[in-house]
Amino acid sequence: MYAIRSDLSHPVPHACRGLSLIELLIVLAIAMLLFGVALPAVSGAVAATHAMQARSALMASYQLALTGAAVANSRTTLCPSADGESCQPGSDWSQGWIAFVDANADRQRQAGEAILSRQPALSHGVHLRSTRGRTHIEIQASGSVGGSNVTFTLCDARGAAHAQALVLSNKSILRLDAANAEAIAETCAP
Repeated sequence: MYAIRSDLSHPVPHACRGLSLIELLIVLAIAMLLFGVALPAVSGAVAATHAMQARSALMASYQLALTGAAVANSRTTLCPSADGESCQPGSDWSQGWIAFVDANADRQRQAGEAILSRQPALSHGVHLRSTRGRTHIEIQASGSVGGSNVTFTLCDARGAAHAQALVLSNKSILRLDAANAEAIAETCAP
């Protein structure tokens, strides 16, 4: 007859054993500690990247509107837009914006007016507002911007301490600046 061997009679070599519960808990504790240290740094970098993307998108849309005005020899308009087709009232640009050839200069996109640029809603935690009363940016065929200077205040998930301002002069000069306290309070409110 055959003899049945028990696995318990032959000890498993040390190299073939798995981790003990204590060893597994120590590895897990070290991993959680490293994750806890790295997470704030990574989330800050992600927030900074989202803010930079929003700033770059606004600058690119403005440049397209400026070029479009010169090429079409017509006024172009840049305005907030949640649907990517029409302008919306207000100074909150966080839901997106459009730039279009405003052939009839009414600051509202009509069916026949070409869209030069569409920006969808900004990343979660990124907020962009223009100066109160400046809900549209009108760019003349000459390249000048109608009205007074407009300031865009940009805030991300890092909070008010990292808020930025993009200032567009009526001579079409776009520059980065420090945001003022009133604009920060309005844009970066939780």
